[in-house]
Amino acid sequence: MAYDRELAARLRAYVDGEPGLTEKAMFGGLAFLLDGNMAVAAASQGGLLLRCAPERTDELCEDPAAEPFVMRNRPMNGWLRIDPSGLDSDTELARWADVGLAHARSLPPK
Repeated sequence: MAYDRELAARLRAYVDGEPGLTEKAMFGGLAFLLDGNMAVAAASQGGLLLRCAPERTDELCEDPAAEPFVMRNRPMNGWLRIDPSGLDSDTELARWADVGLAHARSLPPK
């Protein structure tokens, strides 16, 4: 499944103007990176894929739209998948994008 181009356009509009921002095809989706660190992506399975502080994974997954991102049958601490149902409004999209952007800003540039 290809990523949702409408969601990617909404995400692009939200992150526009972020210093050090680049776009890159990753994981079958379209990722937005800050200084080379992946922050958030329109995921190939639909919804968002984003990075967060590993210690916040459980807290953020209390939201019914969020779940740990699973790679090779292993949940990845510090990576979340956000279901499209949790992204209906621009406020919801911004909330999740801000989580990924904040984490990417906390990392050293690549």
